Amino acid sequence: MKLLTSCLILLFTASLASTAEVQAGPNGGRLITAVVPHAEFFVTPDRHVQITFWDEAGGQVAPGDQTVKVTTGNRSAPTTLTFSESNGVLLSGGVVPDGNGFPTVVQIKPTPDAKTVVERFYLNTIVCSGCDNPEYACICGH
Repeated sequence: MKLLTSCLILLFTASLASTAEVQAGPNGGRLITAVVPHAEFFVTPDRHVQITFWDEAGGQVAPGDQTVKVTTGNRSAPTTLTFSESNGVLLSGGVVPDGNGFPTVVQIKPTPDAKTVVERFYLNTIVCSGCDNPEYACICGH
């Protein structure tokens, strides 16, 4: 059983490492480019998650029919965050749990009839000394 668990952890880690190069958004959060308009995942100072949508030219786009769900935290007791519109962005009703290094799954449904786009990464809010972004949005490739 321990071998199976170790193999699954290694596969999950390898899948995260093999994802495309991380891009940062204008707010310094992680830019999710698999959806159009692109979505920026950003943890606010009070640990809410803010999702801001950006067009190809870098202009902010008001949320439309998009729905977002984020699952993060300890695997044994994950936290699921849902969102509502606030001042032109989507803001989570709950907060990210205290701590770092949580596996995080962001699910974005661009329109009610579209396929859900899934982005996976580890949520580490420590600021990178190389690029000054939080580690979850680090672009310096260390």
